[in-house]
Amino acid sequence: MMALHPDFLRLPIAHRALHDYTLGRPENSRGAIRAAIAAGYGIEIDVQLSADGVPMVFHDYALDRLTAERGPVRQRTAAELGAIHLSGTEEGIPTLAEVLEIVKGQVPLLVEIKDQDGALGSQIGALEEATALLLRDYEGPVAVMSFNPHAVAAFGELAPDVAVGLTTSAYQPNDWALLPAARGDELRHIPDFDRVGAAFISHEAKDLNALRVTELKSLGVPVLCWTIRSVDEEALARRVADNVTFEGYLSALPA
Repeated sequence: MMALHPDFLRLPIAHRALHDYTLGRPENSRGAIRAAIAAGYGIEIDVQLSADGVPMVFHDYALDRLTAERGPVRQRTAAELGAIHLSGTEEGIPTLAEVLEIVKGQVPLLVEIKDQDGALGSQIGALEEATALLLRDYEGPVAVMSFNPHAVAAFGELAPDVAVGLTTSAYQPNDWALLPAARGDELRHIPDFDRVGAAFISHEAKDLNALRVTELKSLGVPVLCWTIRSVDEEALARRVADNVTFEGYLSALPA
């Protein structure tokens, strides 16, 4: 198991990069990534797969919320996605390869592989393989995580030199309406941590006092959390979490 680089515990992590729509920096945009680097924050990004198998830096499964286009990301090629402007900008959706070239190891980069199965199950593989290929020669602090344990295990086998972790949650049905309840009940207890070779978790902030989180922390497992939106929330989260993933304010950097 590859250990998490210490900078992931030292530098606050900007959620979907340091986005600010009022300043023309949408989430997961090149502008937000450059702003996070300039400020000295770690960066969290999301990857989805294009129709032609290219990892794209984009959170949602559909284009609707973040662009003027409609429909699934997965039905467009990388070139088509790159030509679609993120709302309020002239900037297209970036590829993971572009983002890696921008970051170049300057700050820690946390990559979340979005679930491609639909129910956090085993129907995965192409996105994990393509992401592993891109990260194989990347130099700098990098880690990969996913809510889907199958994705984490698959990626870990393909890229054993990259630290992997589980994005974890209380999996409350109201928050996970499309996830089968039984699957949420199973994942809530983080049963796959050892099996997938995870080096850390990034847990839902409002559930940081969960027994399983306490247990993992007592074993020395690094605990990150998502998503913190104020100084007060951060202070509360840091009673448990080793670091925060934040948005909507500027988390304090270490002296």
